[in-house]
Amino acid sequence: MTEDVLAAGRAFLDREGRLVERRLAAVLFDGDDPAGVVDAVRAYRNGDGGFGHGLEPDKRCPASLPIDVECALDVLLAAASGRPGWFGRPDRAELVADACAWLGSVAAPDGAVPLAFPVMETYPRADHWTDWTYVPGLNPTAGLAGRLHRIGVSHAWLDRATAWTWAKLESGVDEDAHTLLEVAQFLAYAPDRDRAAATGVHLGDWLAKAAYFRADPADPAYGVTPLHLAPAPDSPWRGLFGDAVIEGHLDRLARDQQADGGWAITWQPPGQASTLEYRGVETLRALRTLRAYGRI
Repeated sequence: MTEDVLAAGRAFLDREGRLVERRLAAVLFDGDDPAGVVDAVRAYRNGDGGFGHGLEPDKRCPASLPIDVECALDVLLAAASGRPGWFGRPDRAELVADACAWLGSVAAPDGAVPLAFPVMETYPRADHWTDWTYVPGLNPTAGLAGRLHRIGVSHAWLDRATAWTWAKLESGVDEDAHTLLEVAQFLAYAPDRDRAAATGVHLGDWLAKAAYFRADPADPAYGVTPLHLAPAPDSPWRGLFGDAVIEGHLDRLARDQQADGGWAITWQPPGQASTLEYRGVETLRALRTLRAYGRI
């Protein structure tokens, strides 16, 4: 029963999930005050204005990293959904402004940022978090810029990052699906809507050729699926995928719920705690998507 899916998923989060996912689930499913989510996110904030401490659970580095800033913005955006002006509150505006200032302080002169820095090498991390993550690129620069435009931020670093992203996109795109997910975020919310529309017509073709794009719901391999790009029926990129494709992936997502109520992951985090933390992240994502499409 659909009620059982939700109840089992919530029970998994209550039992195994981090505070930040539990607080966000309470906002999304129970109507709790989202101020609690801000408090939970703030625990991952550093004095420099960035975020770290394994907010993205695949590395346990306490130092600020761009990927952790991205994760913080995702949590805050989820809590803000349906609440116009939510980011205008001083405590939330300060978090975002300080994060922009930190990004500007670590960016290349052109505005691009990498996912991580070598400081993480002295801490436990998943095998795939290696030196490729130290190279500034569309992942995460485009995605960070898109999220900040969605919030409605004005900042000098964001201006530089936006200009760099446009130049990068218009010089030709040959990227994997993770990067295209970041590009999709940028194109959905960049202020120049005509330019975004003209570039966005190519996204489907780019995805079809991209490594790690899992178009077939029967494929058990790790990858980015259409539901990552269109997690709700009103998502900006829902039109890229036919109804049969979306329904097939929703069927697969529902079937993938484990006996303990959570969803599994298809990669190896650095430890048991990280594994449970990422399972909590994925469980909340699955529940949100299934609810958005009326499956629960």
